[in-house]
Amino acid sequence: MYAMQYEIDLPAGYDIAHRVATRGHRTDAFPGLGLKAYLARDNQYAPFYLWADTAGMSRFLWGGGGFDGIVQDFGRPPVRHWTGARCLPGPSRAAAPAFATKRAGQFSESIDLELAELAQLSQNPAVHTTALAIDPQRWETVRFTLWTTAPNEDSDVQYRVLHLSRPNIDQLS
Repeated sequence: MYAMQYEIDLPAGYDIAHRVATRGHRTDAFPGLGLKAYLARDNQYAPFYLWADTAGMSRFLWGGGGFDGIVQDFGRPPVRHWTGARCLPGPSRAAAPAFATKRAGQFSESIDLELAELAQLSQNPAVHTTALAIDPQRWETVRFTLWTTAPNEDSDVQYRVLHLSRPNIDQLS
């Protein structure tokens, strides 16, 4: 599994919900994609991806598979990426998520502790999916969680989910 995210500060008055409503379906069957959460907060578009394989991610970014529309409309934003440690389904996996959170932190010497916390979070009745990934260049972790109800996580960055593509969600581990 591989995680990635880019953030785009939107021009004033830009209707990101309309863009997602008219284009979001294009990744609903994208090869190699585990899930793409079309996320927004304030005046920012910040989709988060979990890839089942890197070939799909490469095709998306530079093989004419979708990112070219972002580049054409907004320029080429930096893309953060992390190596996946684990992805777990939550009790609400069958429901549509409405919110997402992202928590970044320093890598702990005990990955087992972070994975245990992830497993505990995955039991929350409002969790759709939660994942942990690591940037080994910065030794930074990112925990991404999709929620069906508003999360109670004050220290996390919070987003609205505008659409969820999940063509290969069962291949994420």
